[in-house]
Amino acid sequence: MGSEKLNATSSSPIIGIRDSGVGGLTVARQIKQLLPTVPLLYFADTANMPYGDRAPEEIRHFAFSITDFLQKKGANLVIFACNTTSAYALESARNHFDIPLLGMIADGARAAVCAIEKDHPTIGVLATSATVHSGVYSKYIKQLRPQATCIEIACPEFVPLVESEQIHSDAALRACDAVLTPLINANADAVILGCTHFPLLLPTLKKIAPKVLFIDPAQAVAIQVATLIKSMYNKSTFRVALQDTYYASGSTEVLQHWIASLMQPATLPEIQSAPVFRLS
Repeated sequence: MGSEKLNATSSSPIIGIRDSGVGGLTVARQIKQLLPTVPLLYFADTANMPYGDRAPEEIRHFAFSITDFLQKKGANLVIFACNTTSAYALESARNHFDIPLLGMIADGARAAVCAIEKDHPTIGVLATSATVHSGVYSKYIKQLRPQATCIEIACPEFVPLVESEQIHSDAALRACDAVLTPLINANADAVILGCTHFPLLLPTLKKIAPKVLFIDPAQAVAIQVATLIKSMYNKSTFRVALQDTYYASGSTEVLQHWIASLMQPATLPEIQSAPVFRLS
């Protein structure tokens, strides 16, 4: 429920984006390129970050609570800009909320399969431990290309490296080399960046594997969002007075840095304090 139509009572779209931290900004950036005047409500759950080693019931609790928060703030479409949340909470949340909820994994899998013409491709997935444990990428890839070989690799060091702004460090180089070596040895045809934080490590990943085709699901998700909104509102452009709003449940310093770097606002926005949701 909620994946096909927008709230008809709203005259203009407001897009909610939620992630454990700054990774969802890679999705927000892509959406802004296609829908520059549509306002965003961004929720960074920095108090509970990272999600990669969280239990499924915690991930679902965070997802439901934050989606409810964003809907009450006016969002009439919410993107689970977190692969771990998409893996464990998207389908159940769609049965609960009456607004469109979009995730990362189906579009990421489809983008990788469409990029490779081979009947028996080898597709790598770099993701959090929780996403890899779910096996959801292999599931979607096999549905689209039954003869594909999928190699999912957990990257527990990646999110902390991004959140501590060490994407060009020696530690990042070592971490990228460790996870890419088995994929290079397996002659992977494409590697999906199965966490929205990971595109921020792309320069270092490409330094290790310059010939590998890396797939960022954010690009496909942004296209889907733009197509959905333009069709439902029957407009190609929107002139909305509202500004983008950013919320954080915990620390804000790193979020401010990446907002300035990725979103390049004319004026750096003040990040609003948001509730901290815990599973009691």
